[in-house]
Amino acid sequence: MRKWVLLCAAALLCARFAHASEVDDLMSRYQGDVPGASLLVIKDGKPLVSRGYGWANLETHEAATPASNYRLASVSKQFTAAAILLLAERGKLSLDDHVRHWLPELPAAHEQITLRQLLSHAGGLIDYEDLMPANATAQISDADVLRMLAAEPRSYFPPGTAYRYSNGGYVLLGLVVERASGQPLPDFLAQNIFQPLGMRHTLLYVRGGPEVAHRAYGYSEENGHWSRTDQSPTSATRGDGGIYSSIDDLARWDAALYDHRLLSDGSRRIAFSAQNKVSDEADVDSYGYGWRIHGDVLWHSGESMGFRNVIIRWPKQHLTVILLSNRNDPEPYRTALAIGQPFLPR
Repeated sequence: MRKWVLLCAAALLCARFAHASEVDDLMSRYQGDVPGASLLVIKDGKPLVSRGYGWANLETHEAATPASNYRLASVSKQFTAAAILLLAERGKLSLDDHVRHWLPELPAAHEQITLRQLLSHAGGLIDYEDLMPANATAQISDADVLRMLAAEPRSYFPPGTAYRYSNGGYVLLGLVVERASGQPLPDFLAQNIFQPLGMRHTLLYVRGGPEVAHRAYGYSEENGHWSRTDQSPTSATRGDGGIYSSIDDLARWDAALYDHRLLSDGSRRIAFSAQNKVSDEADVDSYGYGWRIHGDVLWHSGESMGFRNVIIRWPKQHLTVILLSNRNDPEPYRTALAIGQPFLPR
């Protein structure tokens, strides 16, 4: 038995070093005097790759590292979903509650939308981005999103009958967390998810609140020149994309998704199972609660001005690849897939 364990460990070590040069080749666009990325590969609970490339801050030449904190954008949705599931476990709400039970400001036309439908993008709400003035430059808040949706009785389809990805739905879920828990959303996430898991530098960022430690700033390339584009008019909304985190902290999050240290077996099962069929997105068969599902793969991307991120999990193989970047290009999903392939059965 001991010999078998040693042989497996040696094989894993060899694979780790053989793969290092391939990883660097795949990450070549993030290297040098450019906005960068942080990359994590976890296999069987062990980090095989954990490193940064390029700069977290171009102006000060602060290097990207495993501790650099990036705006997760829509990768944040899995944390908002987890918060709702925690409150359901504690009897503070039900997934079958109508959203107007918690947010009565919404019009009667949305009476039938449930929290369960918002979690799986089955609510049919009009995209709040399409309700913003075309020339908007000031940042909008969650309260602004609620006001816009409260004044909009139209919907794309009757709730529960189709799929349409909805940032607005997750903004509303964040507001429901506040009303059901009696706490501001940043405090609830910190006290019930981040701190218990040891995610010491992860936070839901709000202007005027705690600053982001080791912050990576977002950039966009135009005509061969990188400009800081860290914030946009929609960068202040919270439940749909406002969390900052690092690959160091996300390793702890990934570990918690395998057992009941945070969520019960039942909550994880429904979060990771098909809740709504998806037919018009690449590599997506269905949506769970905060997770895209493609066969046995769970994943989610996150994109906002100056940031492109992805987390891909192969739970049966106990393999996860996380790539966080502070730049508008390239899209990281295919790169992360390629990095994970050598560790999958052939």
